[in-house]
Amino acid sequence: MDFSLSDQQKLIRDTVRQFMETEVRPFVKEWEKQEKFPAEAIQKLGEMGCCGMLTPEEWGGAGLDTISYALMLEEVARVHTAMSTAIGVTNSAVQAPLLMFGSDAQKKKYLRRMATGETLGAFCLTEPAAGSDAAGIQATATRVPASALANLAPGFSPASSGFVYRVKGTKTWVTNGNVAGVYIVFAKSDPAAGGKGINAFLVEPSFPGFKVGRHEDKMGQRCSPSVEILLDDCVVPVENRLGEEGQGLRIALSALDGGRIGIAAQGVGVAQGALEETIKYAKQRKAFGKSLAEFQAIQWMIADMQMEIEAARGLTHYAAWMKDAHPAKRGAASSKAKLYASEMVNRVVYKAVQVHGSVGYSRETEVERMYRDARVLTIYEGTSEVQRMIIARELLGEDPKRSVAAN
Repeated sequence: MDFSLSDQQKLIRDTVRQFMETEVRPFVKEWEKQEKFPAEAIQKLGEMGCCGMLTPEEWGGAGLDTISYALMLEEVARVHTAMSTAIGVTNSAVQAPLLMFGSDAQKKKYLRRMATGETLGAFCLTEPAAGSDAAGIQATATRVPASALANLAPGFSPASSGFVYRVKGTKTWVTNGNVAGVYIVFAKSDPAAGGKGINAFLVEPSFPGFKVGRHEDKMGQRCSPSVEILLDDCVVPVENRLGEEGQGLRIALSALDGGRIGIAAQGVGVAQGALEETIKYAKQRKAFGKSLAEFQAIQWMIADMQMEIEAARGLTHYAAWMKDAHPAKRGAASSKAKLYASEMVNRVVYKAVQVHGSVGYSRETEVERMYRDARVLTIYEGTSEVQRMIIARELLGEDPKRSVAAN
């Protein structure tokens, strides 16, 4: 068994690490205070190939393996969790399903711009009354003749002269929701068919009936916007349906499954950052005539933190390798990685704040922000409970794809 990284993977890791240390870390505290979306820094990462790592070169991406992608996200999350969330969504939740299910015309129009970092993508599945139960979404998409546009959207001329969809509903917790250039929106064209009646659509913010609603006032990741999207008879050209009729749920689940590896990498990155801050502080802080690092209680906490991080990193890299090498056999590997890493990081940041003592409760420390940022990792891309359902169903011989998870 060889767990070593290739020279190319090491180069990617080290290049992103250097960028994050020099171009991002000096500004994180100020961005967080202002709740500023780091658009310029993300664009620079896009120029480095980080916004389309899994997209083939022919569509403007880097065409790299999933382990390289996980290494990139880990290094970004180690310094700024919110930035890693924005990049993770556009890479895995939007570009991956577009690459798998999109037509050449759709890829040409949307994929290249996202892969190069020119624009970002957003994933619109969750609704006020539908989270983990993705099949329970209430948004509707009604196919109507294009001639009806005179009443729906005067002056709007879709490329198709045949039909358009009228999409109506509300989406919540949309990452990148107010900064994206393309949105994958899920809606039911046949409500009576349940999950089999769901379609996916590529929606632009300029489409009539599309509106950004309220912004969530979140505990953490405050530089990563999570917004409400209002679709009031939003007009979507028929050629903007992604995949075949009724494939929407399958598209959503495939995006979430791949996205879980990214969340696992995020967890590893945040935990690694918290560990490094803890070691640095433990060596500097004096108490009872010696440094905190000399106390056995502190040493044991640091040892446990490192051990859990390495375990999570192993699960994450294994899931990433399985996704590329044995996609048909990967099973619940991504769920195992996401579950363990997301819960691990919450244990690690807890210890990091504890070692820092009262100063760890101050907004002036990195570990305080990491503590808040980490909490959501057990929730989005499928809660811990949903991941356990998927893992258990695989062990019990049931179809793990029956389980659906949103966000």
